Order: sequence, then C-alpha cells, then structure tokens
Amino acid sequence: MSFDTENEIFTVVKNHQDQHSIWPIWKDIPLGWQQVGKQGDKTQCLTYINEHWTDMAPRSLKQEIAAKAKNPMN
Repeated sequence: MSFDTENEIFTVVKNHQDQHSIWPIWKDIPLGWQQVGKQGDKTQCLTYINEHWTDMAPRSLKQEIAAKAKNPMN
C-alpha cells in the first residue's frame, strides 16, 4: 500500500502546533500527531484540511504575536 493508491483511506491528523496532514488509516499515527475525526479518500481529507486549516502559522507563532500585541514594549 502507498499514499498514492486510488482506494487508499486516510485520516486527518494534526500536531501540537495545529499543523494538519493526512495519514493512511492502516499505519500507526506518528508520535506527536492526533486524529481530528475526519477519514476518507485523499481528496476528501485534503478538502477538509483546506476548509479547516486556514491559518498556516504554527500555534507557537500565533501565541507569540498575541503576547506582543498585549504588551508591545517587550
């Protein structure tokens, strides 16, 4: 089995930085990643990611920007 098989079923996963990816359901999910609840073929999963992961900035960067906005002198 490979990532490019037409009949492959994937699950959408994300990491601690809220970055998303797809992963074949037959493979163990890598450490640091968790399922978000969407499964389907490659197109369905990528469509889900495009609709739900609209800000590509990692969580840590978003937190840093928010902190600086609250206290711009630091």
